[in-house]
Amino acid sequence: MNLDDFAQFSTIDKSNMLAEILELPKQMEIGWHDAFIQTESLSPFRDMQSVLICGMGGSAIAGDMISTFVQEFCSIPIQVSREYDLPAWANPKHTLIIASSHSGGTEETLSAVGQALKKGIRVIGITTGGRLSEILTDNNQNVLSFSHSGQPRSAVGYSFTYMAAILYRLGLIPNPASDIEKAINSIRSQLVHISPEVPIAANPAKRLAGQLMGRSIVIFGENILTPIARRWKGQINELAKAWACFDIVPEACHNSIAGTQFPDRPICDTFTIFLRSKLDHQRNFRRSELLQNLMMVQGFMTDALIVRGDSPIEVMWNGLSFGDFAAYYLAMGYEVDPTPIDAIQGFKKELGVFLHN
Repeated sequence: MNLDDFAQFSTIDKSNMLAEILELPKQMEIGWHDAFIQTESLSPFRDMQSVLICGMGGSAIAGDMISTFVQEFCSIPIQVSREYDLPAWANPKHTLIIASSHSGGTEETLSAVGQALKKGIRVIGITTGGRLSEILTDNNQNVLSFSHSGQPRSAVGYSFTYMAAILYRLGLIPNPASDIEKAINSIRSQLVHISPEVPIAANPAKRLAGQLMGRSIVIFGENILTPIARRWKGQINELAKAWACFDIVPEACHNSIAGTQFPDRPICDTFTIFLRSKLDHQRNFRRSELLQNLMMVQGFMTDALIVRGDSPIEVMWNGLSFGDFAAYYLAMGYEVDPTPIDAIQGFKKELGVFLHN
């Protein structure tokens, strides 16, 4: 469809995913305000030496982002687990687990939480309710609740701000309020250029979506843009129902660069997008440029996006918002409703049958 025919979006986007994407800044404002209040009474954890964030999808992406955001000033490691089982190093004396599940029913997260509680590890939950809330309440653990009726992938603003509030209240990071406010303002500034009413000629997100049509997609990111590349991959999968992968610079320069010759046909049908910012390590920025040039010579269709922002948090959130819009416009281009995820629901149903046999 014509991406400038904004009036037709609602005929495809029947659940109004567009509103979710547009309201990200407002979601972050509400999330930070509510999380700041709910975390006020958190008890201290004086011997904490590690934080493990357990989650999947948007919840895990928020964990990746918070870990990246605080890496320059948090003195203990913060890691993300997308597994059923806890790592052996997680222990009750030194580990805090943040369990994030939009529905409260994510089976991988519930499995990890069950193991944590058996070991006596402290858990703080972030959820809209469900089984996670019940289990943690029954075991006298903290539960932070937020209200959100949309898709889990659209609640990343809540997940991030709640995690930030937890880390602040437990004394691991300085008050991030001003950083979050900068990110919110920066997203709103970018919306002027990528919102649906902005025509293709002046809208870089729409133009990128047009380039991605009919292609397999690989997104490259470096450091603060690594979780954003992963987010783009997931949003393109779920919103546009299109195939996408992500890769990391500089790691890609040590292996992926050698895989640019065969087979010819998939290479010609693949589009690579390189996410960069002025905050990238100088050497990695150059690596990204050289890798893009090499892939272009080898026959890949490719482009780069310099993500706006003067600070890591601004870069991450601008990159995320831009990617959400690009994925949404790609869905409109394919004329597919961005909200339903029938393939995932069908897979979960089959998995449920398997578990009960």
